[in-house]
Amino acid sequence: MQATYKTKLIATVGMLVMGIMLNGCGKKTAGPPPSGPPEVGVVVVEPQRVLLTTELSGRTSAHQVAEVRPQVGGIILKRLFVEGSDVNAGEVLYEIDPASYQSAFANAKAAQARAEANIIPARLKAQRFEDLVKIKAVSQQEYDDAAGALKLAEADVEGARATVETARINLAYTRVTAPISGRISRSSVTTGALVTASQASPLATIQQLDYIYVDVTQSSAEMLRLKRDLSSGEIRKNSASQPRVKLLLEDGTPYSLPGTLKFSEVTVDPSTGSVILRTLFPNPKQILLPGMFVRATLEVGVKEIAILVPQRGVTRNPKGDAMVMLVGAEEKVEPRIIKVDRTVGENWLVSEGLKAGDRVIVEGIQRARPGTPVKAVPFRSEPTAAPAGAPQPAAVKK
Repeated sequence: MQATYKTKLIATVGMLVMGIMLNGCGKKTAGPPPSGPPEVGVVVVEPQRVLLTTELSGRTSAHQVAEVRPQVGGIILKRLFVEGSDVNAGEVLYEIDPASYQSAFANAKAAQARAEANIIPARLKAQRFEDLVKIKAVSQQEYDDAAGALKLAEADVEGARATVETARINLAYTRVTAPISGRISRSSVTTGALVTASQASPLATIQQLDYIYVDVTQSSAEMLRLKRDLSSGEIRKNSASQPRVKLLLEDGTPYSLPGTLKFSEVTVDPSTGSVILRTLFPNPKQILLPGMFVRATLEVGVKEIAILVPQRGVTRNPKGDAMVMLVGAEEKVEPRIIKVDRTVGENWLVSEGLKAGDRVIVEGIQRARPGTPVKAVPFRSEPTAAPAGAPQPAAVKK
């Protein structure tokens, strides 16, 4: 028993010693720590010309809207259009029973003929008395009566002609026509319905959609800031023509055709503190429909000398101030507080704190401690910036 126990103990100790030796042989010696300052990716600040824009939300509305109402009363005999179709100006939409208006027109024409017949003897009598009064064959009173009767007969003819014209117009109004070209809505009446002249509810509505308005709202504070920058020369208008506008649809897709800014309201809405800007867009394929929610990007001006910094290179200090890390003259990290105005694509527009030639750290900021030396290398993962002379679109994010 003792021999067996000793044999097992020796075998166990031997296995432990062999494991320790094998483990020591398989262990690799760690290499020396990397030498030299850490690398950081930097961009060199270069002034450039930037086109500034602002993004505003709004809704679309039809370029022209006309409500179709009858101008005479009667029974609807026919509806001559297809609901939801395109109609042309002057096209007949409804027919109102014309029987009573035809009768009134015929009666007016008969009255006109009677008045024109009465004027003939009155004119001849006045002409005869004009010659007779010169030779004292009739009295002056008789001549005056004949001349007055002629004037009265002429007035009756003019009144009869006006009555005929009124009857003709009312008869024409029994054919209700489209006042403008556009797409017509559903009909609010059917054949056999009784309508009245200038009734409150329209028979149908026509909307012109070849062009469409987009009404967007801008805060009065932003409008004042823009006017101040323009007057001071900080930014200038892009051209003498109307500012161009781009559109984003409800699903986020861009609208292919640009629009123009037509005008802005002269009154600020006291409940929202904003003004309405009206823009106009071509709509040949009628993609835009009235009532859609859209976002419009308006050109506000051009900044000739602009400093742009990638957003990833800007941080905030505990006070909330914007701050960047620079590589200084001695290749050491220097923090600097800057002032930013707005975003321009993926960059910040810097108004204070940076100048041309500054090297801003945008990659490896976690290794860039203030006062420590670093190795600056060009940052190349971002897409190449546009040339200095080319305007760049901007979007104000609020």
